[in-house]
Amino acid sequence: MTINIYLTFNGNCREAMTFYQYCLGGKLHLQTLDSLWSSTICPIENLIVNATLIHDGLTIMASDLVDEMGLQRGNAVSIMLNCQNIHELKNCYRKLADGATSLRPLGPTYWNALFGSLTDKYGNNWLLYYQDKLNKKD
Repeated sequence: MTINIYLTFNGNCREAMTFYQYCLGGKLHLQTLDSLWSSTICPIENLIVNATLIHDGLTIMASDLVDEMGLQRGNAVSIMLNCQNIHELKNCYRKLADGATSLRPLGPTYWNALFGSLTDKYGNNWLLYYQDKLNKKD
């Protein structure tokens, strides 16, 4: 069993997922609403019905399809990246910080790890983490 991240956007899914691909790497697949139905049935072009970004063990899925309640952002869900090394941590944080609000700059923690958090320009919360297994205190 795995848990994937699923994000909902309101018309800017392509832009956001392309940005995340730039920040995190990986392969991005986008499927538009108009590719499923003809333009006479579905006059809305370029809305993303399904986006999938895959990189190593990370999968982020997304869509522009918002239910009748509309898009509501909150702080109940965050995307946590457990980075493989300090370079990856710093690189991802730097790229995601473009247009973001920093909640906690990258820095050491009391649990002997490097950690930082931010809310990106699309309103999504990110927690970035790296702990050197060799220096881990039990």
